[in-house]
Amino acid sequence: QIQLVETGGALVPPGGNLRLSCRGSGSLFSDYDFDWFRQAPGKQRDFVARITTLRTTTYADSVNGRFTISRDNARNRVYLQMDNLKIEDTALYFCHAKNNVDDAWGQGAQVTVSS
Repeated sequence: QIQLVETGGALVPPGGNLRLSCRGSGSLFSDYDFDWFRQAPGKQRDFVARITTLRTTTYADSVNGRFTISRDNARNRVYLQMDNLKIEDTALYFCHAKNNVDDAWGQGAQVTVSS
């Protein structure tokens, strides 16, 4: 089973940029589709972005044009580049990996957008 660790969370001002990283280990990284989800306090966990094994990407409407998901199979990493951050982007961001036999979540990385 794959294990996931997110890094890169921080406090940033509105309009700022940040890149989250998700490192996978314990299984063949390139076999997985990856998602980023986020959860704000008191709210449900929401889909943010997806990248498939074929590098097809999908985004939530709220982040489309501001966020970019990418993957580096050689480094076992998936990234979420977040540009022009807004206060409403504040949340705990989770990395999710899935293939035909496995489904795993990371522990999350906190992103706080505040002046």
